Amino acid sequence: MARYTGPKVRLSRRVGVPIADTPKHTSKRQLNPAGMHGYRGRRLRDYGIRLQEKQKLRYHYHVLEKQLRRFVAEAKRRRGNSGEVLLQLLERRLDNVVRRSGVARTIWAARQIVAHGHVLVNGRKTDRPSYLLNVGDVVSFKPKIHKLCRENMESMAGHEVPGWIDFNPSELRVKVVALPTSDQIPFDVNTNLIIEFYR
Repeated sequence: MARYTGPKVRLSRRVGVPIADTPKHTSKRQLNPAGMHGYRGRRLRDYGIRLQEKQKLRYHYHVLEKQLRRFVAEAKRRRGNSGEVLLQLLERRLDNVVRRSGVARTIWAARQIVAHGHVLVNGRKTDRPSYLLNVGDVVSFKPKIHKLCRENMESMAGHEVPGWIDFNPSELRVKVVALPTSDQIPFDVNTNLIIEFYR
């Protein structure tokens, strides 16, 4: 099976940045290499630097290599800066919008909520985490998942919803009001290096 199901903190440690916003991933202790002396590592060459940036993006959005290649090809086809278009495409995935709204703590939890059929897009059940949302689309949740969603929201008290989505916590309704811009994405990655990697 291609999907990674192992320890998630190991991925954060591998790329050197937290790939999820939970304390488990953001603590300095977890990001340090394991072992008494830690793995000091070698200095990366140009290829290694680009590969690491690409892996950062893959782990953060939890996509496979083949999926990311498709997104990069689509970003190159569209007008504008390919790096920014790539981030827009990844941000507008259904599982990511569920995560950004604060209803799920991590991308893995958001993906599970979607895959189990608890999410409605414009009133229709959608169980594909990769579903690409457009401006004006409305995401809502089935009543039986509301309790879990509210518990997740309480556990993430300081979570800020980005400006490109409008979230109504009382109705648990999310609306995409604009396309995301690079300054609204709370994950620091150099997209130019990723586009160069796929040349």
